[in-house]
Amino acid sequence: MKPIASRPLVVGFDLDMTLVDSADGIVECIVYACSLHGVTVDPAEVHPTVGWPLDHVFPRWVPDVDPEILMAAYRERYVTHVIPFTKVFPGAREAIAAVHDRGGRVLVISAKRGDHVEGVLAAGGLPADLVVGSRFAEAKGATLLEEGAWAYVGDHTGDVVAARHAGALAVAVSTGPTSAEELWAAGADVVLPGIGGFPDWLHEALGRYPEAS
Repeated sequence: MKPIASRPLVVGFDLDMTLVDSADGIVECIVYACSLHGVTVDPAEVHPTVGWPLDHVFPRWVPDVDPEILMAAYRERYVTHVIPFTKVFPGAREAIAAVHDRGGRVLVISAKRGDHVEGVLAAGGLPADLVVGSRFAEAKGATLLEEGAWAYVGDHTGDVVAARHAGALAVAVSTGPTSAEELWAAGADVVLPGIGGFPDWLHEALGRYPEAS
């Protein structure tokens, strides 16, 4: 594994609650899928699960139904009720541009299914050089490692795990359900209030790791 200082500028980003504010849409789709099976779920209980793989989420409330059935209902509704109304976080486009302007590559690696990731990115006007879906924690890290990532940016402790697995810089944003304290405790190298702070952080970080610029 190459040390960070000798790697090219390849930056991975998580999607939900890192680049886009999708929490309300995700929660609504989960509540809807559960309701089809007669289960009423409090949206407030669902919010902390945003970012987890759906096959880990649905058994909490509908343990006797195959998660694949619930996920199919979720995905059908997500395409029509969430993707077209994507809310891009302020500064997300600038964060991606900050990498591209320096000749770097942008990866978007998410627990969400790949075609949904691509749909959200297209709707939000967020360009990426590589999109990989259905990855979480160490599985994200494996992709980051394959691509020689220099840093990974995410809002969840699983994203910090991913960066650590790949030996990349763990850049966390506290715009998701995970607190800044939890992200620091998980081993983040930096915790930003939001993706809008990434370009300035990148400029400063490249001063310390000029080989990646």
